[in-house]
Amino acid sequence: MDDATRFDIAVIGQGPAGMTSALYAARAGLSTAVFERMGPGGQMTDTEHLDNYPGFAEGVSAFDLAFAMSAQAARFGVVAITDEVTSVDFQAPLKVIRTASGGVYTARAVILAMGAEPRPLGVPGESELAGRGVSYCATCDGGFFRGKEVAVVGGGNTAVGDALYLSRICSRVHLIHRRDAFRADAVYTRALEGLSNVELHFDTVVEAVRSEGGVVSAIDVKNTLTDEKGVVDAAALFVAVGTVPKNALVRDAGIDLDQAGYVVADETGATNVPGVFVAGDLRTKPLRQVSTAVGDGANAAHAAFEYISLS
Repeated sequence: MDDATRFDIAVIGQGPAGMTSALYAARAGLSTAVFERMGPGGQMTDTEHLDNYPGFAEGVSAFDLAFAMSAQAARFGVVAITDEVTSVDFQAPLKVIRTASGGVYTARAVILAMGAEPRPLGVPGESELAGRGVSYCATCDGGFFRGKEVAVVGGGNTAVGDALYLSRICSRVHLIHRRDAFRADAVYTRALEGLSNVELHFDTVVEAVRSEGGVVSAIDVKNTLTDEKGVVDAAALFVAVGTVPKNALVRDAGIDLDQAGYVVADETGATNVPGVFVAGDLRTKPLRQVSTAVGDGANAAHAAFEYISLS
């Protein structure tokens, strides 16, 4: 293999954890490649505006931050490979990575930063109407429903943030949550107060998504306290009920996973396989935020550097 396919560090994923890992590895003098089939940012770009990332008094655009991180990594020589990783082999000291285009790459150490993806509701009509009114990214797809009535399901920061965003462009927003109070931070819930076009549905679950003409037309709901059923008219349903780890690449790679499928690792990011590290939302941990992903990335890169230096 030539230098174009052989690296000291291979980072899989270009979210904030992956980009930070790549930046720190490259600054340490290691040849570094980051693999991502899409653009930079990962789940971070599912949010329109980040208010809780340190250093930005007025918040920062998620897309602006993602591209700034990517450009910073590139400045230190990180090679961005726009291709989907289809398989990995971690058995030998030299790790092997294969991509959809037929590329074969090797690295002395690998940092897993594939992150997580939105958790589906698993209700009738959801999968069939994905992309036709069912969406998992309000900032990506909300504009298609400008001036229309829509629904959001979830109770965390993402769900409430989606409702706030959609309230500015949609005629009415139904926010559906299965509990009697939101889990979202107070800064989000306070912002809901006084919004006349946001209707809250507490103690309520989505039972099915209805369609008319092949697109979303309404949402079947049920009150969890009374079992009373109802229908919410909506042209779209935005699902924000948590995430599941993107672990397909490593399920059969000898990497320890927890019961939920997240990669088990210590605070340095070291997994049970020598030379393989993990950073960001893919790692077992109590809090998944952009700031914690960045910290993970720095730790994993430092641990990978020490591993290479001693091996």
